[in-house]
Amino acid sequence: MSYAIIETGGKQLRVEASRFYDIERLPVEAEEKVSIDKVLFVQHNGDVHIGQPLVAGATVEGTVLRQFRGRKVLVYKMRPKKKTRKKRGHRQEITQLMIDSINLNGTVLASAETTAEVVIAEKILDPAPESAPESVPESVPESAPAETTVEVASTEVASTPTEAAVEAPADPGAETPADPGTEAPAETAEAETQEQ
Repeated sequence: MSYAIIETGGKQLRVEASRFYDIERLPVEAEEKVSIDKVLFVQHNGDVHIGQPLVAGATVEGTVLRQFRGRKVLVYKMRPKKKTRKKRGHRQEITQLMIDSINLNGTVLASAETTAEVVIAEKILDPAPESAPESVPESVPESAPAETTVEVASTEVASTPTEAAVEAPADPGAETPADPGTEAPAETAEAETQEQ
């Protein structure tokens, strides 16, 4: 995999062939070719070229896909206790750039065509079936239907508020019967005092 690090619009960007990137606005029209000479780093199959500050003879070729404006950013300034407030919006101008090729000293290291060929070759060499039928577990007989449903036991829950009100005791002060295996704390305290 080949990639390069370029500088455009005051920012550094890692780019690969046959991918598109949103960068600061370039003064070109849509569908025009662009050549970027500010290449800081190039890597191709383990071979690394580091610029000081730029790599000599390295260029990145691209095609402008479209010019558009980014999302609105609100800028709000306020001075406390002074009743001074300013609210402004800003939309950045953006160019969408498709990287066609990465070149070094006139040699094309990576291009959109070679990247597409590599992807096709990988699919041919590693044919992973996308819709392979799942294997049937050994415990399921072959005569069983393909789709089986599993019933899950669940606890009963009141489905409406009126059912919940019917199940609740009418007198809020009335004691609810305790579980037979547990004693109430007050009863245990009384039993201990009688033993002494």
